[in-house]
Amino acid sequence: MSQPIGVFDSGVGGLTVLKALRRKLPNHDFIYFSDTARVPYGRKPKAMVREFAYEIAGFLQQLDVCGIVIACNTASASALPQLADDLDVPVWGVIDPGVEAARRVTRSGHVAVIGTKGTIASGVYQSKLKALGLKVWAQACPMFVHLVEEGLADSEDAEVLARHYLAKLPDVDTLILGCTHYPVLAPVIQRVCGSAVALVSSAEVTADAVAAALGGNGAKGSGRVTHYVTGGVPAYLHTAEVIGGVEGQVIPLDVTRLSDAGRSVRSSVSSRL
Repeated sequence: MSQPIGVFDSGVGGLTVLKALRRKLPNHDFIYFSDTARVPYGRKPKAMVREFAYEIAGFLQQLDVCGIVIACNTASASALPQLADDLDVPVWGVIDPGVEAARRVTRSGHVAVIGTKGTIASGVYQSKLKALGLKVWAQACPMFVHLVEEGLADSEDAEVLARHYLAKLPDVDTLILGCTHYPVLAPVIQRVCGSAVALVSSAEVTADAVAAALGGNGAKGSGRVTHYVTGGVPAYLHTAEVIGGVEGQVIPLDVTRLSDAGRSVRSSVSSRL
């Protein structure tokens, strides 16, 4: 298998998922799509985010990817499972792996989840966790993405904001970081929650799921990564430093080119009906 795997997010948070994927699948090539021209997704209407996901997925399909990872909780909540049904390649999100990881980790059955406004408002984490018989507390933390992307994850402001968001945290033993930016804030979140609370990030378990579905690391690629960015490249490179930087070629893309890609997916679906 020499086709690349497509990975996309609204910004740099999905780079945490990309890193986990590259560790599991070092011989695979990857295309990472960062929609920084339209970031953040978390405060946008669900229908708008779903359309963004269709546009980006259509563009990645045009690049002949063998599968697509939605490395964004808001887009996963808005576009799955419909997008997976409509595409010709497998699609993975980050929510189901995170839910499964929390199920395995919790001892008490009491789980918390934090995420963007859009993810928490969708109720997708809550419904999936409750279906497993778990008790759930959820909290939107909309300013966390801004803190991460401004390089303020270790600041006093980050701790003040974390204490504000988690002030009503009940007695739980597991907390899901329901946004791919949030692992960068894990140290401060852990201090606020206490060491008895296990933090769950979906990056590693998502990588496990993708590796298992693709049959391990039988790829013939070189481990190359190509980045497509809808916003300014210098800003993307600067912001990505908080995740550990960017490796590979970075290609700017006019966001207006995506509308045709989204329509191509819709028309393909219509032709099959």
